[in-house]
Amino acid sequence: MDFDGTAVIFKALGDVHRLKALHFIATADRACCSTGQGVCTCDVQEILGLSQPTTSHHMKILVDARLVNAEKRGKWTYYTLSAQGMLIARTALNALLAAVSERHEEAV
Repeated sequence: MDFDGTAVIFKALGDVHRLKALHFIATADRACCSTGQGVCTCDVQEILGLSQPTTSHHMKILVDARLVNAEKRGKWTYYTLSAQGMLIARTALNALLAAVSERHEEAV
């Protein structure tokens, strides 16, 4: 397991604004703001209720952690979830869960 890369992901997940942004990107209604090809920075900003620079900072952390993909179109950036980043997080949690289950079975 790449502990450094996994730690970056979990550090990114450790902020309420970034969790809200991820949830919004995952569940955004196409009619609301998404073109079906990502969610615009302006819409993430509105949902988070933060300034543009602060929103961009949070989104950069999510991109750097590989949880979100970013694509610049004109003056806006559009975000989509990264399956690769989500898989890394899930794999790390599954490994920990398996270890807990294994120890529980040994104790019984």
